[in-house]
Amino acid sequence: MIILGIVLLVIGLIAKISILTTIGVILLVVGAVLAILGATGRAIGGRNHWY
Repeated sequence: MIILGIVLLVIGLIAKISILTTIGVILLVVGAVLAILGATGRAIGGRNHWY
């Protein structure tokens, strides 16, 4: 999810498409939050690991 966010963010910035930039930032933030919570060992939504 983090990689997809970075890709959409870069494409949005290069092509000057604001919706892609916005979606990229949202995916980047959500992916980072899930990665941090997963690294701390917390169960997210009843699951210990997100793939």
